Amino acid sequence: MYGVHKQGEIVEMLEELRIGNITEKPKEQAFDKNDPYANDPKRHPAIIPASSKPFNGEPPSAILTDNFLTPNDLFYIRNHLPVPDVNLKSYKLDISVQGPGKFTSFSFDDLKRKFHKKSTAVVLQCAGNRRSEMVKIKPVKGLNWGTSAIGNAEWSGPCLDDLLKQAGIDIDQVTQKHILFCGMDKDPAGSPYEASIPIELARLLKRDIIVAYEMNGQEIPRDHGYPVRIIIPGIVGARQVKWLTSIKLSNEESMCHWQQNDYKGFHSSIDWNNVNFKSVPAIMELPVTSAICEPIEGTDLAPDADEVTVKGYAWSGGGRGIVRVDVSIDGGKTWDSATLSPPKQPMYKTFAWTFWEATLPIPKNHKGKVEIICKAADLSYNVQPDSVEGIWNLRGVLSNAWHRVNISIPKS
Repeated sequence: MYGVHKQGEIVEMLEELRIGNITEKPKEQAFDKNDPYANDPKRHPAIIPASSKPFNGEPPSAILTDNFLTPNDLFYIRNHLPVPDVNLKSYKLDISVQGPGKFTSFSFDDLKRKFHKKSTAVVLQCAGNRRSEMVKIKPVKGLNWGTSAIGNAEWSGPCLDDLLKQAGIDIDQVTQKHILFCGMDKDPAGSPYEASIPIELARLLKRDIIVAYEMNGQEIPRDHGYPVRIIIPGIVGARQVKWLTSIKLSNEESMCHWQQNDYKGFHSSIDWNNVNFKSVPAIMELPVTSAICEPIEGTDLAPDADEVTVKGYAWSGGGRGIVRVDVSIDGGKTWDSATLSPPKQPMYKTFAWTFWEATLPIPKNHKGKVEIICKAADLSYNVQPDSVEGIWNLRGVLSNAWHRVNISIPKS
């Protein structure tokens, strides 16, 4: 059974066929050289697993707002395949153009020594962040992410535009329609993970796309793409290809499964019997979102508490800055504005997240229960939708409804 198939509905079907357990405490398994995941890196114990093979996990939401730059070992992990073990001495990044036959190859040393290093704080967010809220409405296929499949890091490396120019490619003049990014992670058949973006998007982000070799001033950890990862600010994490090995300008978008048959948004009446993945484009920019990190769901306040401090993050795709975060402590009847801590970036190129905080008086008629809600508005005044029901979809992506946390106030 592949790890990716370990989902609720499948496990439930298998549970009906279970005849017993081998042992309550299985012995530690020996290293299996035939296991493609046997050489995966160790992870921080605080990371909450969403799947084991491939490994996916997120940090506890309560620690997200501790650091503007998410520590490398506490950054959410999203793997589709086994983590490759890359030999830096033999590493090459190939750049090619479909048609003219142009081909250039750069070593890792070339990337570090021949090009100016740019550093930018950029949020990466999985398309399935907050999927668990959709699961409560109706089952979906995908990892059961909470609110922490998102992180903010400073990525450093040469601009993609500089590499293309060195390879004799002018992105403003080419006729190809897409840029393909290929990783070194491969499935059992030998097919690599690959993603692409439209050339128009690459032109808009011309000097902002980074061929990164550092994450928060350190070499990129293996789980996050060592030695090189493409960073395309403002768009979904699925296009930020890790273990980058080739860049190709092409007339067609990537034909990879995760580009063609995944990470696309549908309305709530589409199911697995009538879905047509070719009918909609691949997700690029993500919608505005926010989440409450403190207090966490189920927190018990002191019986004599008369106020509560609420903290969280907000972010919007496309570089749109956050202009407002509204917080309610009475289920959405009334709202207060949170105090924002925006990043020091231009409002139309706000690629990092915004932290926010609000201290609110507890309603006197709380009856022991309080529902806290947050919603954000970005620079275009896009606002989060009020309900999950209206945006539910079969893959559980683009989950950005008002975020709700329920806390208790015991009787004294």
